[in-house]
Amino acid sequence: MSIFATLAAMAIGVVVGIYAAWAGGRTDSILMRIVDFQLSFPSILVALMLMAALGRGLDKIVIALIIVQWAYYARTVRGTALSEARKEYIDAARGLGLPSWRIIFGHLLPNCIPPLIVISTVQVANTIVLESSLSFLGVGVPITQPSLGLLIANGYDYMLSGQYWMSMYPGVALLAIVASINMVGDRLRDTLNPRLQR
Repeated sequence: MSIFATLAAMAIGVVVGIYAAWAGGRTDSILMRIVDFQLSFPSILVALMLMAALGRGLDKIVIALIIVQWAYYARTVRGTALSEARKEYIDAARGLGLPSWRIIFGHLLPNCIPPLIVISTVQVANTIVLESSLSFLGVGVPITQPSLGLLIANGYDYMLSGQYWMSMYPGVALLAIVASINMVGDRLRDTLNPRLQR
């Protein structure tokens, strides 16, 4: 669920970010103000409001996760695309008379992929934490679906009775998953950015 939501949010964010960077002017300003407005709210607050409006269910939580995430990708892609659009190979492609769609998809977008891979890896971990938080609060996936947040919530009432392990093991599993994904993201960042290599 987290991977699907991340890929869908990345697709939306890439389209918005590339279009804003390429169009420029008022279009860029309007789209980026929408992104800024979205990023000004905490992710958990936006997700809680969406779940309260949409209701519970796997499809609802995926929609909420997509809406929460897409702005991060739009901001990242727009910044990278603006940087790449000033380089000589884009000017050369324009000088050759290539159509805009070919320049965007053949030259600009491929050079925006490395930072996208890094941020998507980190966002998968953030999505898992957000979904677990929503499930812990009782507004996430239904109780018939497996979720680390639900497991932690179910064992929370028994912590003081000595059965702390009911919440501890799912919590440790969540911590291990998020830490491992973040380490993979850090490694990808170091690998894909030659400036960070020694």
